[in-house]
Amino acid sequence: MKILIADDDRMSRQLLMKTLEREGYEVIAVDNGLLALQQLSLPDGPRLALLDWMMPGLDGAGVCSEVRKQHDRPYIHIVLVTSKREKQDIVAGLEAGADDYLTKPWDPAELTARLRVGQRILQLEDRLVEARETMRFKATHDPLTSLLNRGVIVDLLARELTRTRREDGCTVTMLGDIDHFKSVNDGYGHVVGDEVLREVARRLLSSVRSYDFVGRYGGEEFLIVLNNCSSAQADVRAEEVRNGIAKHPVQTSRGPLPITMSLGVFASKDWNLDQVEETLAKVDSALYRAKADGRNCVRRAAPNTSQDPLRQLIK
Repeated sequence: MKILIADDDRMSRQLLMKTLEREGYEVIAVDNGLLALQQLSLPDGPRLALLDWMMPGLDGAGVCSEVRKQHDRPYIHIVLVTSKREKQDIVAGLEAGADDYLTKPWDPAELTARLRVGQRILQLEDRLVEARETMRFKATHDPLTSLLNRGVIVDLLARELTRTRREDGCTVTMLGDIDHFKSVNDGYGHVVGDEVLREVARRLLSSVRSYDFVGRYGGEEFLIVLNNCSSAQADVRAEEVRNGIAKHPVQTSRGPLPITMSLGVFASKDWNLDQVEETLAKVDSALYRAKADGRNCVRRAAPNTSQDPLRQLIK
């Protein structure tokens, strides 16, 4: 584990380095507080630090105070090394952001024991962060496909539509439905159906840009939101998505299965809609037309066409 030593006394610094290297630490040593702060601010910087209280440039307590202002990186366990023994000095150091203190002359056994305590605290913090991120992921993602869940993708669409209206841009929305998916479940079982859903999700993600959004809308339906995509490019992008599904069979535990997808497409620039519900209704109607027109195709929601899916289906 990386550890930072900051001490302007060369002999003290070398003694600390040798002691900690024997304990298996990867030691980074600096001789002033400003360099210490620089090291601790790096994305992959040390998460354990031994800081001498009295240093040029910025003292140990000052380094603690500056580090605690950084909220965008993992926690750093800081031990102040000081010759000060008065309670008010120790309290001042702890209130500045230090987690522990060690008085000079320090004992090697006490030093390593205190650092082991610091490591345990960091490990606990990491587990808590991991648990929090796991809970956040489960709350925002579909458990089968790992795509965004319906609530999140619809909320992101609403935000994008608001931003698009404000900036006079264009957001393209696609609603895709796997063709004849019921026959996959009925003929091969739900395990194979799940394999198809996961592979379709993977292909959808690979068919869009890293800053676009893909979510599982429900069952075998998927909602795709393309940011800053022109109306002229909407059909081209939708065909790329459709072809990404259809061009290769899905490899399953029961063998390769040809899978296709029908897509409805909506470009916000073509409409003057204020509600995400209206957008979803229009793109859903376009999807129904794609299904009615033979599946494995793309249909655009256009202002001058009827959007009644039942009327389209009985043509």
